[in-house]
Amino acid sequence: MSDNDDVYLSPEEQLGEDAPAEEGEEGEEADKIQVFPLNKEIIIEGLSLLCQTGKKLEHAFIKLDLKDRALTDIIAISSYIHIRFLDLSNNYISDLSPLASMTHLLWLKQPLSEFTFLQWLSVASNQIVDMEGLVGPSIETLILSGNSIQKINGLRNADFANLVILELRGNQLETTSGFDLPNLRKLYLVIQSIVIWIK
Repeated sequence: MSDNDDVYLSPEEQLGEDAPAEEGEEGEEADKIQVFPLNKEIIIEGLSLLCQTGKKLEHAFIKLDLKDRALTDIIAISSYIHIRFLDLSNNYISDLSPLASMTHLLWLKQPLSEFTFLQWLSVASNQIVDMEGLVGPSIETLILSGNSIQKINGLRNADFANLVILELRGNQLETTSGFDLPNLRKLYLVIQSIVIWIK
C-alpha cells in the first residue's frame, strides 16, 4: 500500500478493540449505526454499465449504485465524471457538492426528505420535466428555473410545508393548477407558455 492510499477505519478500529467503553455505552452499543465515508473499494463494488465515452475510443462505467451503504460523505465520487446514473438513497449524506463535477449525470436518486434541515435548493438549468416525488420538509426557497417542467402537480403542502419562495422561470408550464402551498409568498413564472381560458 502506498502512502497516498486512503485508509478508512471504522470507529471501533480507530479506538482499538481493547478501548474501554464509557459509562452507559454498553446498553447503547447495539443501537448505534456505523457510518462511513465513501472510498474507492465501495465505488468499485457499485460500478456497472460499461459504455463508450465522448472520445469514442475510451470506455467508462456510467452507472453507480451506492444505496444502503451508511455513507456520511461522497467526496471520493468527484473524480468519476462519466457517471450518468447514480443511486445515493438510504445513506447519511449531508453534502451533495461533490456532484458538481459530474456533468454527464442524467439520473440521480437521493431523497431530499433525508435532508431534514435543508432550507434552500436550486436545481436550475437542468432537464427536469416533473416534480413528482420531490420532498423538502424544511425548504423555504426552491429554484427550478430553466428546466422543462410542464406541470407542477408534485408540489403539495404536505411535502413543502415551509416553502415561501418558488422560482419556475424559463420552463414550459401549461398551467398553474395542481399545487397546494398555502405558505407560498413569492412565485416567479416569467417566460411560460401558459394559456388562460376565458369562458
